Amino acid sequence: MPNHMSSLLSSTIFRKVAMALSGLFLMVFLLQHFVINITSVFSATIFNQFSHFMGTNFLVQFLLQPILIGGVIFHFVLGFVLELQNSSARRIKYAVFNGNANSSWVSRNMIISGATVLAFLGLHFYDFWVPEINYKYIEFLPEDPNRYQEELVHKFEDLGRVIIYVISFFFLSLHLLHGFASAFQSMGLNNKYTPALKSIGKLYAIGIPLGFAFIAIFHFLNH
Repeated sequence: MPNHMSSLLSSTIFRKVAMALSGLFLMVFLLQHFVINITSVFSATIFNQFSHFMGTNFLVQFLLQPILIGGVIFHFVLGFVLELQNSSARRIKYAVFNGNANSSWVSRNMIISGATVLAFLGLHFYDFWVPEINYKYIEFLPEDPNRYQEELVHKFEDLGRVIIYVISFFFLSLHLLHGFASAFQSMGLNNKYTPALKSIGKLYAIGIPLGFAFIAIFHFLNH
């Protein structure tokens, strides 16, 4: 029995560390995605240049993109597995539970924010990735390096879509706020740099989703 419990504990710890590392990995890609997209607000030319490079570079398309998609799938599947594992482990129900005093709403509902973000990713893939695949590999249209800004702006002409994007970015912010903090806890990182890193994490978790929401609203108001 002790060996079995030790194995179970190690497995749980491994999954949490893997969850933390995959989340931090995806945050790097999210930052890169934001840096490119924010240029669409200031310069259509620069945005088109960045997008054309990302859309035609062999390494990006056939190495980094599959890694990113695999990372997204891995992170969310593992998240649902951990949530199911945690739910099944809750055998004792407390008669009185003050949720706000014991844990935040976000920490108790990561599955909700995660599912919302996952649904948003499905919409985002439908809006941008699927048309891109259709353009290049199904219809085999000639590459136009100046088409990207127009395609982006066109997606945000619809108010309903903009509202969905903004709500999704709100849930992304909630997910990142708790995810970044729990990542450090899962990996056992606690040193003199931890407070500063947590502050950076909070700035990232609020600033990046807010920036994406700004991009969507900006293009809606200026199309």
